[in-house]
Amino acid sequence: MRQTILKLYKDLLRYGDTLKYTETKYYKNKIRRSFKENKCLTNQADIDFQIQKGNKLLEFRRIV
Repeated sequence: MRQTILKLYKDLLRYGDTLKYTETKYYKNKIRRSFKENKCLTNQADIDFQIQKGNKLLEFRRIV
């Protein structure tokens, strides 16, 4: 599970480098803040939802 979350984090930050119409610094800070806020989640359903949300962002290339 931890490997999946770390890979998602890195992929989301790398995706920030490819953004054209959004300030990359703002996007990366938002991603970091979101991961810090959700690091204490213990409910597996909540964790799965956040992972799915991040994967959808990468899949569709836009904020869901």
